[in-house]
Amino acid sequence: MRQVRINSVSPENSLRTILAPMPRMTGVLSIVLAGCFLAGGLSISLNCAAAQEGGKPAAALEAAEAPAANPPPSISTSVPALGDFKQALLDRGFNLRLNYTGDTFGNVSGGIKQGAIYEGLLDMGLDGDLEKIAGLKGASFHINAFLIHGRGLSTYYIDNFSTISDIEARRTTRLFEAWFEQKLFGDLASIRIGQLAADQEFFISDFGSLYINGTFGWPNITAADQPSGGPAYPLATPAVRIKVTPNDQLTLLAAVFNGDPSGAGFSGLQEILDPAGINFRLRDPPLVIGEAQYKYNQEKKAAGLAGTARLGVWYHFGPFSSYRTGTDGYSLAAPLSNGIPITFSGNYGIYGVIDQMIWREPGDDPKKGVGAFARFSGSPSDRNLMDLYAEAGVNFIGVWDKRPDDQFGVAAAFSRISSDVSAFDQDTAFFTGTTRPIRNYELALEVTYQAQIIPGFVIQPDFQYIFHPGGGAVDPLNPNIGRIPDAAIFGLQSVIRF
Repeated sequence: MRQVRINSVSPENSLRTILAPMPRMTGVLSIVLAGCFLAGGLSISLNCAAAQEGGKPAAALEAAEAPAANPPPSISTSVPALGDFKQALLDRGFNLRLNYTGDTFGNVSGGIKQGAIYEGLLDMGLDGDLEKIAGLKGASFHINAFLIHGRGLSTYYIDNFSTISDIEARRTTRLFEAWFEQKLFGDLASIRIGQLAADQEFFISDFGSLYINGTFGWPNITAADQPSGGPAYPLATPAVRIKVTPNDQLTLLAAVFNGDPSGAGFSGLQEILDPAGINFRLRDPPLVIGEAQYKYNQEKKAAGLAGTARLGVWYHFGPFSSYRTGTDGYSLAAPLSNGIPITFSGNYGIYGVIDQMIWREPGDDPKKGVGAFARFSGSPSDRNLMDLYAEAGVNFIGVWDKRPDDQFGVAAAFSRISSDVSAFDQDTAFFTGTTRPIRNYELALEVTYQAQIIPGFVIQPDFQYIFHPGGGAVDPLNPNIGRIPDAAIFGLQSVIRF
């Protein structure tokens, strides 16, 4: 059966075209400003987890190793009773998490229509140190679930790949990760088994975790080129992960995931076919990911500037269809085509990540100052929606002495539509005699400022601009106007941690 392809991997995208058009919202900026106050006032969180290594959402998906050795800033420092409760649980080997993130964003121009949204994510989790709990040396467990509400700006107002908020997903309550981990050989290695998500450990940029746009977490190219968007928020899948750390600088990671977390393939229905995160699929062709990480100058007294380099590769063993060519040799857009695409055996991609401090603030923290990051990835054009991805940004971390815990950043992400997809659009225009747009790329720009109000409570005003939403796709609600117009977005994300 021919696979159904969609122009966007945003959650609920496949539903948007069958929903009745929402009434046009007016006074968008006023709504955004009002929502910002709501986001700040209603973002109530209890979070006892350690900060993750850098996945997205930055605040919502803090997959912790239990027990938490260095918990993130917490409001419990201001409320002794809460701090005592937290410490009592940690002393017994448990790390309880109830973490809420609130977003308000408005699309003031461009996209398929203008409007504003509020969305929220409650992350509920528990980490356990099984050595304290049951005497199992080096063993731990982690389980967390999401309560997602609101509706996403990308899905309903922009129709783009670079999801405006990293917590945007279909409204539901779902299980995310649930795994057991055993450390081996004196912490030289560890094995993790259970329901896992790749975006918690693979293809991560530490500096990229500052940004709210979802592509700075699990990037567009992996979401577009893997069935069900790959094992990433909000979908995890059964997997086994092995981690080896021969020294303080080098880390080697490898994992085997079930290759289609929901069974939706490329239909865009992944969050509908697996609404609760409990499909636990085991029979799909596997996805294998391997990554090498090298960290340097991480010590407080290091003479050089701190940095981390990552290089990885993924391979999927399933079948993948051509976007342009049929089994009869004709373009799929041709009237004579049999409509059956060529099928390729397997798919793959390579990627690299660099996080590098370029100036260090005098003091003991090697990661306070100015840092730059970049990520890239490539995949073959003949079987993928995207074949090239690149992003880069600069972060200013604690450089203002009056606000030592604040961060400011500017970043951009480029997602190139594969040459076969562009050629298919050209074929379609030729055979239909139209001048429809040819999809080519999407570019996302983000400027953000993260302000710590008190330890454990941050607010983050944010501006984004999306060039060529959907890669320059035809506006589905106004096909006569051509491409979806470039979109300008203002908003705010807020989180309180306990």
